[in-house]
Formats: sequence, C-alpha cells, structure tokens
Amino acid sequence: MSASETATFAPAGTTPGARLARSPKRRSRGREGAGAVTARRLGLRLLALGYLLALLGAPVAMIFYRTFEHGLAPVWSAVTEPNAMHAFWLSIELVAIVVPLNTVFGIGIALLIERGRFRGRSLLGLLLDLPFAISPVVVGLALLLVYGRTGWFGDWLTAHGIQVIFSIPGMVLATAFVSLPFVARETVPVLHELGTDAEQAAATLGASAWQTFRRVTLPAIRWGVVYGVVLTTARALGEFGAVSIVSGRIEGQTQTLPLYVQDRFENFDTTGAYAAAVVLALLAFATLLGMNLLARRAHRDTVV
Repeated sequence: MSASETATFAPAGTTPGARLARSPKRRSRGREGAGAVTARRLGLRLLALGYLLALLGAPVAMIFYRTFEHGLAPVWSAVTEPNAMHAFWLSIELVAIVVPLNTVFGIGIALLIERGRFRGRSLLGLLLDLPFAISPVVVGLALLLVYGRTGWFGDWLTAHGIQVIFSIPGMVLATAFVSLPFVARETVPVLHELGTDAEQAAATLGASAWQTFRRVTLPAIRWGVVYGVVLTTARALGEFGAVSIVSGRIEGQTQTLPLYVQDRFENFDTTGAYAAAVVLALLAFATLLGMNLLARRAHRDTVV
C-alpha cells in the first residue's frame, strides 16, 4: 500500500509518526492501570488480614501470653486441679456420646433428603437447619421446659427415678441438638454429586440395600462424613449456652470445660481460667489441623 493510500485510511490530522509517538503513552497508561489494580488488591488483603488479626489473632495471642507469663508451674497446677480434670473429661465424654449419635443420624437424614422422594422433603431440610438459627440458650430453656420437674414429662420422669435436667442426659441432649446438622450438611452435597448410577448398578447385580450402602455409597461419601464429624466434634467441645442452662453448672459434677472457664474467671482465678481456655484453644487448633489434612487428602484422592 502506498503512502498516499495510508494517508487516505488514517484519521484526519493523524500521521504514522504521530501514532507511533502515542503508543508509548498508551503502554505507560496500561502500566499505571495495572499498578493501581495491584495496589487495590494489596489494600484489600491488608484490610482482611488486619481485621482477622484484630478479631482473632490478638485475643488468642493475649490469652496465651497471660497464661504463661508466670511460667509453666502455675499453668500445670491449674490444669491438673481435680475440678479442671473432671471438666475436661466430662467434655470428652459428651463428645464421645454425641458424635457417634449425630454421625449415624446425619448419614441417615442425608440419604433421606437426597435419595428420598416424598412430600415435605424441603421442610425436613429446613428443620435440619434449625440449630443454626436458634440461640443455644433458647434450646436449653426449651429442654428445661420439656424435661424439667415442672415440664411436660417431668412428673413421669420423676416417678420413674429418671433425671434428665441437671445431669448428663440433659447435657447430651443439648449438645446433640446444637451439633446436629453438620454431618448431614456435609454429606448431602457429596451424595448429590455422586448420583445414583453406581447404586443402581449394584442393585442390578443383586446387591441388597445394606450391601449397596456399605460397599458403594459409604466409601464414596466417606470424606464428607469425616469432615462433618470433625465439625461436630469442634461444636460439641465448645458448646456453652444450651449446656449452661440444662447442666446447673455444678462444680465437679456437671461442669464442662467452657463452663469451668467462666466459673474460674467469675471467681477471680485468672490463672485457672486462662489455662483452661488454652486447653480449649489447643483442641480447636487440633480440629482445624485435622480439617485441613482431611481436605488435602480428599482433594488428592479426587485428583487421583
């Protein structure tokens, strides 16, 4: 194409030399725009990290500092005190009872929601999420009104010598209610993604419903179930509101570790309160570590 033809297609008042002269400016503007985007991203990250630091990092760090500022001896004496040990093992006992119960229930209700075809299935899902919406204190009060001495079943329970409120059974009920949805809610999406092809193939080959569940369904949903178990464990260990209502907070009898922390703090035993809080924090860290390890292993198995 000749120079005259080039001039014909060029915009009025624009020459090839002028266009070449403008291209560095455009590149400069592009670099400035990329720099602004990078600055905004860094600003958002710093804002998020600062928020997490102020909300989580600083309080947890302060608890650890106040716990160990006088050395290890007072901490060890506080955590090995009989009431502290009883509160710790009572919390572990509640977890050992509640987690298997909610695991079995969670798997069953997940299968019912995902595989069942009946009216009211969506309502069942809403009821399953009820513990997320209701305050634990309200749950504890409701259990007190139902199973207490003046409650609906109070007279019958008293006549048969059964004590639910202010004892271990009531604490199990409260802890089970607040940690109910986790296994089911982690299993339902896995079942949905799994589909029914493998189960139908097993049934076609003559497998019973139990054999299909044990050999096909359960291995496929195992990571969702395990992840839900970890979340249930964490929730059961840290439960305070509902248990505080139904337990009576009797020291050395119905006092879990979170209740023990409050009791020590209200009685100005800051060393005991901080030491028990550190034990709870370490249990929480162990739970988070377990969740991350399980997530990585599940991802690795999925990729393979």
